[in-house]
Amino acid sequence: MTTTPFILQRLQRRALLAAATAAAALALAGCATPGTMPSLAEAPPIVFVHGNGDTAALWQTTVWRFESNGWPRERLHAIDVPYPLSRDDDTKPQPGRTSAAEHMAYLKAEVDKVLKATGAKQVVLVGNSRGGNAIRNYIYNGGGSATVSHAILGGTPNHGVWAIPGFREGNEFSGTGPFLTALNAPKNAAGDEVSGPVKWMTVRSDNNDKFAQPDGLWIGQKGKPTYVTAAGPELKGALNVVIPRIDHRETSYSPAAFEVTYRFITGKAPRSTAIVAEKSVVLNGKITGLGVDPADPKTGNFSNNLPLAGATLEVYATHPATGARVGNALLRKTVGADGQWGPLTTQPGVPHEFVITAPGYATTHIYRSGFPRSSNLIHLRAERMADADKGAESVVTLTRPRGYLDPARDAMLLDGARPAGVPEGAGVATAKAKPTGGVRPITAEFNGEKVTGQTWPAAEGRVVMLEISQ
Repeated sequence: MTTTPFILQRLQRRALLAAATAAAALALAGCATPGTMPSLAEAPPIVFVHGNGDTAALWQTTVWRFESNGWPRERLHAIDVPYPLSRDDDTKPQPGRTSAAEHMAYLKAEVDKVLKATGAKQVVLVGNSRGGNAIRNYIYNGGGSATVSHAILGGTPNHGVWAIPGFREGNEFSGTGPFLTALNAPKNAAGDEVSGPVKWMTVRSDNNDKFAQPDGLWIGQKGKPTYVTAAGPELKGALNVVIPRIDHRETSYSPAAFEVTYRFITGKAPRSTAIVAEKSVVLNGKITGLGVDPADPKTGNFSNNLPLAGATLEVYATHPATGARVGNALLRKTVGADGQWGPLTTQPGVPHEFVITAPGYATTHIYRSGFPRSSNLIHLRAERMADADKGAESVVTLTRPRGYLDPARDAMLLDGARPAGVPEGAGVATAKAKPTGGVRPITAEFNGEKVTGQTWPAAEGRVVMLEISQ
């Protein structure tokens, strides 16, 4: 039997992840053996902080892995920043965006809520990308040194996405700008960039993080040096863990990142990085939309996490092989001011179709594979149809919120073919197809996960999202 390139890629991917977990475990050598549930003393409240332009929903699988290892659900809290994008210049107000100070103030308020609700004295903070900036700012400038026991930063550009003197130094991500320069100031005679009593860990890729690259490709400066290396997310004085081939988001949301995070907090290995299914699943979340960039009102893709009041949601169970609806709607609801669309009780492993309708948006069909556990982080975003897509028969997007797509690393198919327009290097998280042939099944595959939906007509103002959970 001939081994196909995709099967080879998948085997190589699994080998890399196994090696990554083993390598990361060595960095935490000396920890206890796995197999026991964490005690309450070992299971402090954890506050998860998402990255620039992202949402709390990205922590869904990480939360499930903690729960599957005995962490109490009520001690796992993912914040959802209303305006998650940073300002172009941190010193200048910009509609729909937060300054570093505003971001830190929001985190501080959320930590205070968690401490009050749990009665705990301290929390663990786990952040991805820009979320790590807010964590560092809170610990050093917002009183967090007293309320935080551990800080874990995944893919945080601690030394900038660029470090070019005179280039956009007012931006939060400038390594030579005042924000990061102040955070990175030596904390002791050894020149450490972190200090106690907080315990610090960074997690980074060896060379596959799009925001820790020596070339400016991913910031629109192809061929120009950034003066940042793959080691940019490291902090002197912290435990700095390197996991091969993971991408920017996988520094926080991957099984390997969970494994090292769990070890760092508890001093022991998790029983497993697998997600344990529950007998019955209760789902909930928030419906959000897209803001409008005042500088370019036609774009209509300005990320925010504000509830989309008045949106209507229908949820259907679907056939795993065809994407066709099975039975009547499981839920039909028009959301209120809080945007909450649930709760919905369903069975583990059953795939679902979520259909959002709202004025000013395309009818958005989101297909998901089965949910193994309950979650209140099933946040759903209504989409707008791009002008360039309005003449298509159907518009279908493969989307991977918790990581990127890399043809050199990942085995993936969209409608039976390699997704078009996806560059090597783990730099994009979506791939679009415009299938023909009327309403029919369409499948996205990514490293063993398969999501099947239907090709709804674009002429009716409909778009289709096939969402990968891993």
